[in-house]
Amino acid sequence: MTATLDVLIVGAGPTGLALAAQLAADGVRPRLVDRSLDRVHESRALAIQPRTLEVLARFGVTDQLLAAGNPAVRLELHVRNRLLTLPMFDLGLHDTAYPHLLFLSQAETERILGDHVRTAGVTVERGVELVDLRTSPDQVTCRLRHRDGREETVQARYVIGCDGAHSAVRRAAGIAFEGSSYPQTFVLADVEADRLATGAAHVFLSDAGMLFFFPLGRPANWRLLVMRPPADPTPPEATVTLGEVQALTDGYTGGAVRLHDPVWLTNFRLHHRAARHYRAGRILLAGDAAHIHSPAGAQGMNTGIQDAINLGWKLVHTLRSGGTGLLDTYEPERAPIGRMVLRFTDRAFTIATSTNPLVRFARTRIAPAVIPLAARARAGRAFAFRTVSELDVRYRRSPLSVEGPRPPRRGPRAGDRLPDAPVGRDERSTTLHQVTAAPGWHLLLCGPGRTWADERVEQVCRGRGLTVHRLSVRDEPGTLHDPDGRALHRLGVGAGAAALYLVRPDGHIGFRSGAEGWTALVAYLDRWLPPS
Repeated sequence: MTATLDVLIVGAGPTGLALAAQLAADGVRPRLVDRSLDRVHESRALAIQPRTLEVLARFGVTDQLLAAGNPAVRLELHVRNRLLTLPMFDLGLHDTAYPHLLFLSQAETERILGDHVRTAGVTVERGVELVDLRTSPDQVTCRLRHRDGREETVQARYVIGCDGAHSAVRRAAGIAFEGSSYPQTFVLADVEADRLATGAAHVFLSDAGMLFFFPLGRPANWRLLVMRPPADPTPPEATVTLGEVQALTDGYTGGAVRLHDPVWLTNFRLHHRAARHYRAGRILLAGDAAHIHSPAGAQGMNTGIQDAINLGWKLVHTLRSGGTGLLDTYEPERAPIGRMVLRFTDRAFTIATSTNPLVRFARTRIAPAVIPLAARARAGRAFAFRTVSELDVRYRRSPLSVEGPRPPRRGPRAGDRLPDAPVGRDERSTTLHQVTAAPGWHLLLCGPGRTWADERVEQVCRGRGLTVHRLSVRDEPGTLHDPDGRALHRLGVGAGAAALYLVRPDGHIGFRSGAEGWTALVAYLDRWLPPS
């Protein structure tokens, strides 16, 4: 038996890889195992949301993802011989560097994340399966089986299940997975398709439901998603042929789209389930091990990656401090997000697939008339996009989110994501997100540079691993220069006013107050980030 590990991650999909990247960035090297002999080579999850691009930018991989992916800029809606072209990302979302959805095969996402964690010193051990685990107050004892049949017993302070819908970690921990399956059978295909306009996502509406074509590029130019007719007796495990998929496509397109050169064809069933708990002592769940749902809105992989980011920095703090207070906030923060995504995707799925006559009428007659009108309302589209893009994920009810005395009347509240904005002497190359990307907590002192004495700030921050930034419209030594006040405006700090913003390692605001909130800030730090 080897020495006790800090963290054993079971499952090396996007969630497990993101968790390994987060831990490695903070100096913790987890052990990462996966029962599969290779990473996925199909598209599966196919879109990365703006908030996910933001959190992965902290590890330096987002530029690689952007270079490999396709930021589609419009949606083409085909219904009853009409073509409606809808812009998707002309919304003026200035508080993020990534105001768009990125279409990218999961195979490419895993490749890029896998290359990154290897560079960070974490090896993905493939062909290694968790077969049993036992918990004690101080550790988890795990039995691993290697591809050659050899078994190994390891001990870990924490075990994280990132091993998908059929999670061995969740089953061994005895955590219930509640929900049900949808009755429909779907077909996925990564194929080439003729007569589709490039640079767009395509949706074909009919009484039977919807046919989707998403631009991928690799491993094929298009990902197709379509539901089999309710009366179709084909079982989910049956082999899919290109002829079958072409026949389904013809039913929606009238033969206007020809498919060829398939890379991957499969039937699949959808489920909507959630773990009753995300944690059982020293065992925690993230990603599909904690929640699965329909692909509506491209939420699954993105929610899993953000589970990992939320959990990773709390694990690091717990390992170093010995206290579990921060780790206790993981489930209260992420479980409500998982439930919200389940509700959202279930409603969207029902609208897309229902055979109810009223829903079919709304889908094929009312929607084509209403959507162009709604598309003109940029504010409404921006609100909808911010919800789907996960830019509005917030933890306002978390015990980690505290509003101090006289906080700004506008701007993000405690628990919200920190908005991005250009700052610094060269505003083209420096942003709020870039200066707060380094591991650890960040304190933004917003307003006139001399509001807080240097000695007082240094005394309070000493030993906490806290990075301090002074943000001011004045170009003074040691400050982040905000020449036009844009960054301060997005934080709700008016001209001549002052405020405190404490930013967590995941880019969310833990504490905020007016200038007189220093005592409350110290109390917050003493609770959550005591000096080491």
